[in-house]
Amino acid sequence: MRMPTPDPDILARRSAVAARLRAVLPEDAVIDASEELVAYECDALSAYRCPPLAVVLPRSTAEVASALRVCWEEGVPVVPRGSGTSLAGGALPTADSVILGVARLNRVLETSLEDRVIRVQTGVTNISVTQAVQSDGFFYAPDPSSQLACAIAGNIAMNSGGAHCLKYGVTTNNLLGVTFVTMQGEVMEIGGAHLDAPGLDLLGVICGSEGQLGVVTEATLRILAAPEGARPILFGFETSAVAGACVADIIRAGVIPVALEFMDGPAIRVCEEFAQAGYPLNAGALLIVEVEGSPAEIDDQLARIRAIAAGHAPLAVREAATPEEAAAIWLGRKSAFGAMGQISDYMCLDGTIPVGALPEVLSRIEALSAQYGLGVANIFHAGDGNMHPLIMFDANKPGDLEKCEAFGADILRLCVEVGGCLTGEHGVGVEKRELMTAQFTADDMTAQMAVKDVFDPKWLLNPGKVFPLATVEGHRMAAE
Repeated sequence: MRMPTPDPDILARRSAVAARLRAVLPEDAVIDASEELVAYECDALSAYRCPPLAVVLPRSTAEVASALRVCWEEGVPVVPRGSGTSLAGGALPTADSVILGVARLNRVLETSLEDRVIRVQTGVTNISVTQAVQSDGFFYAPDPSSQLACAIAGNIAMNSGGAHCLKYGVTTNNLLGVTFVTMQGEVMEIGGAHLDAPGLDLLGVICGSEGQLGVVTEATLRILAAPEGARPILFGFETSAVAGACVADIIRAGVIPVALEFMDGPAIRVCEEFAQAGYPLNAGALLIVEVEGSPAEIDDQLARIRAIAAGHAPLAVREAATPEEAAAIWLGRKSAFGAMGQISDYMCLDGTIPVGALPEVLSRIEALSAQYGLGVANIFHAGDGNMHPLIMFDANKPGDLEKCEAFGADILRLCVEVGGCLTGEHGVGVEKRELMTAQFTADDMTAQMAVKDVFDPKWLLNPGKVFPLATVEGHRMAAE
């Protein structure tokens, strides 16, 4: 994966840049020792690595602004970083860039249960937002599988979702306002503790912009009243195609579960060995369907779902009767990525397709797996068609990574071909950068890059991400 060539002039000025950063930040907020930079050489897409020029860890919006102003004046690229859980290389640095990490921006600033909002610094983890309000009967809806570790900053950058996004939406549906710092160090307040902001929808531009436009240091988030109750049910099916057809029928029937998750045979076996969750090992695929509401509402919804699933001859049906049984059903799904990592190197993809195309896409992925000679485990948010195929490869085997990349590219092109898109919640990052032409025309990308021109005219923010490198070079040459 080619990245922009480091600027030798910036590399030669490493000490001077670090000194300028230390002049405006606390001493412990700047890291430039080579052995300490290793921790920041990659994110969760660990196949690609490069130590940065330096790392800054500010504790306030003012410190973020000061650090960005120095880098702007020095012409040094900046890579915003949340918790480093990006699966698309969204926080991969270049050798001449400064990583700006928000891990120390970790405070809950204000909570209003009456207005159903919470304002936090964006280094807080996703799960900690719910933990801050759950004793009062509220929760924060977006719940990525990495919610124990991922930061709100990264959730905003990638417009992350999670298992419950089918009913409650993704980050953009639960984000009301941000404190936003431009590359020039200017601080902007956009949106706030109200449903809609006046003027242009800049919040919609910023959410999902992958660190290309600025750094979000604070966020006002929507919190929701916790439902009266919730209950999951697990179905095992003979094949992935049958499970996919069941998903399509559930959505077609107008039943909207709070979550509808899919795992195929390879994923079932790996997760069961890891978590001992009681998954049916004889099944070719399983669905976890969760509904919520009053006891009567839950019973009614599950009865309808059971009736739909019965038409697909399930091999196993397991409805949770206690909180412990519910936790066991979810345990394997929430442990899936860690479980897979224990047995193989893998690349986790993130394409989105129309729900009705699930059977066709799963069948074609299986054929591609045989063609490339690489295993694949499918784990995804089936209700909204957000797929997460895990392609298994051997990082120590020459050529295997390149084969994995080609396989992944074919899957993502397939998603676009059937009417879907390249990404659902992981973002484009470096992983899908060169595939942008499969979805967007040259005019589409010119319009997107024109937005970046306004916010970041020197193109210093998060270099090498989102836009194909040749497209960026042509765009910037035309602008000069």
